[in-house]
Amino acid sequence: MLDQAKLALQAKKIQKELTKTIIEVSSQDESVTIRMSGEQKLKTIRIDEDKVDGDFRSLETNLEEAMREAIQKAQEVAQEKLKPIMGQLGGLGL
Repeated sequence: MLDQAKLALQAKKIQKELTKTIIEVSSQDESVTIRMSGEQKLKTIRIDEDKVDGDFRSLETNLEEAMREAIQKAQEVAQEKLKPIMGQLGGLGL
């Protein structure tokens, strides 16, 4: 029971860290910048009007690519932070 309580506290601490962790990703041409928390919550989307210049098809593509990359990086950060307790969770039969 003590192990479960300890793991719950560790998990809560990691969750708090993920909330405070900010991932920032820009499209290749830097027309779009996405900021997302480590728990995959969208914080901001910035669009550089000068780089878009009415090319909305490219803007859509850049938004999609930046969002995919931001989500992937947020997942990697979460996985890395959770790695230390994942083995312990398996030992508890979870």
